[in-house]
Amino acid sequence: MAVTTPLLDTVKIPADLRKLEKSQLRQFADELRAEMIDAVSETGGHLGSGLGVVELTTAIHYVFNTPDDRLVWDVGHQCYPHKIITGRRDRIRTLRQPGGLSGFTKRSESEYDPFGAAHAATSISAALGFARARDHLKKDNHAIAVIGDGSMSGGMAYEGLNNAGHLGTKFIVILNDNDMSIAPPVGAMSAYLARASSSGVYQGFRNFGKQLAKRLPPALYSKLAKAEEYGRGMVTGGTLFEELGFYYVGPIDGHNLDHLIPVLENVRDMKDGPVLVHVVTKKGKGYPPAEEAYDKYHGVTKFDVVSGKQKKGSANAPAYQKVFGQALVREAKEDERIVGITAAMPSGTSLDLFADAFPDRMYDVGIAEQHAVTFAAGLAADGMRPFAAIYSTFLQRAYDSVVHDVAIQNLPVRFPMDRAGLVGADGSTHAGSFDIAYLGCLPNMVLMAAGDEAELVHMTRTAVEYDEGPIAFRYPRGEGVGVELPERGKILEIGKGRIVREGTKVAILAYGTRLAEALKAADMLDAQGLSTTVADARFAKPLDHDLVLQLVRNHEVIITVEEGSRGGFGAFVLHFLADQGLLDNGLKIRVMTLPDIFQDQDSPFNMYETAHLNAAHIVERAREALGMSATVINLRG
Repeated sequence: MAVTTPLLDTVKIPADLRKLEKSQLRQFADELRAEMIDAVSETGGHLGSGLGVVELTTAIHYVFNTPDDRLVWDVGHQCYPHKIITGRRDRIRTLRQPGGLSGFTKRSESEYDPFGAAHAATSISAALGFARARDHLKKDNHAIAVIGDGSMSGGMAYEGLNNAGHLGTKFIVILNDNDMSIAPPVGAMSAYLARASSSGVYQGFRNFGKQLAKRLPPALYSKLAKAEEYGRGMVTGGTLFEELGFYYVGPIDGHNLDHLIPVLENVRDMKDGPVLVHVVTKKGKGYPPAEEAYDKYHGVTKFDVVSGKQKKGSANAPAYQKVFGQALVREAKEDERIVGITAAMPSGTSLDLFADAFPDRMYDVGIAEQHAVTFAAGLAADGMRPFAAIYSTFLQRAYDSVVHDVAIQNLPVRFPMDRAGLVGADGSTHAGSFDIAYLGCLPNMVLMAAGDEAELVHMTRTAVEYDEGPIAFRYPRGEGVGVELPERGKILEIGKGRIVREGTKVAILAYGTRLAEALKAADMLDAQGLSTTVADARFAKPLDHDLVLQLVRNHEVIITVEEGSRGGFGAFVLHFLADQGLLDNGLKIRVMTLPDIFQDQDSPFNMYETAHLNAAHIVERAREALGMSATVINLRG
């Protein structure tokens, strides 16, 4: 018997996919799903969301002429099937690995990724930009945004929809409804209605009716138009999108290619105006472990394909986020004014622990960071103690609210910032590189950084008790260093650091969890006869002036170390010393920050190695400042 070549092997790029018969697409999608499962089992990454769009991805690339037709995926964490189809199958097992494929869409990676992502609710605005560029350049291609229902909780999505409806531009939005259940059950009747309402015959009849109705008195015309719109909306659920100026099609079964293909073909052939296609899918589709526990299989480590069991590393210490979550629960038992706020990241911030303990004091506002911050400001203005726990990289999205609604009004909103510094496999889009600089420039803001997990417990309690204005504290992703945790945190004196280790010649002033590397560097320097002090700054603002002056007066070399960009903690120290006139006296000071680049994914250790922020690099800077030859030390043994 002849061996049949898998269809997936015949498709290198979407043009090859379009050579297949429609009857072959079901087999192709099944092979694509199996390939994705096998690849992610080796690399880890986002699984459930990608499995849910296998058929949709297949249908889009089959119907539309990508890459000339611009396809923008919102967030991009569901794009693994897209990457396999678009010439990257041979590298798919390098996902999220050093030098490998990004876990999100990335312009520099492929012409099939016209717009980079990783943050939510951006696709509609970006695709509308492509649509208007097409019109200005007098081209004839399509612009398509694929956005999940979770991203539709972000206000930017509605800003894009509103503007698109106002412009009336030819433009397609595909709403991937996989969780919110905003639609009635999907079946044969809804599929029929979607095909019918998107067909040329219906469009022609509808346009004829509109032209005829325009000859009627204005008041009657308006009523008839509304009747048609709401009549269709009652059947399909699309009244909201019609109000925003979109022609709504759906809902349709996103796993049924016999339904998807004709609807997308009809939408492709519409002549003008924005269209929204409502597709209903299931996260984890086709892989039972992911279907049954889609939350646990949203993002996965390496796993066994047969059993679905994920491979966990051995934990030596609790994760920082869990330490924070537990500490906040402890404090909330003593203070009923404490409330938790997150922007669609309850488990990522460990506020799920808070939600379990205090469900009536926990608010998940969806992917709406700007709203989260202003909501917290309102709570704080009336005497509550809100903790707006938002990743450093996502707080960037709410910066205006932090400035205008919190800092200017000097409201005591607490900002626990997870994922500070470099984050490994998620790469530059999720790195918490800039918060020291962008918050440190704001009047009234207090900034803290935990040097270890015990310090994080103290800072959580300190934030609870600080009612004089906004306060933020940062901590990284991953495990702590294994220090003993206090039963309850102590209240830190605002603006005061601590000496962790005494020395006489070199002083290392660490802000954040580079403290552990600073202590390693001190051991190396001491072994070379260079007595070293290590200080934990704790606060970037207000800066501990007495501590800085003490280090300057008693040491030959001062080195500041932080897991943040230029313009942060080190800059604050330099500014203070310049104001004191101490930089004019030959002071040997070196500032160590993240480099002025966006770093791609790698292991955290390797990323900090690239950034020159590991212990060996601190030693090199100290020796260089002293006029000694640098030594290269292999920390891995």
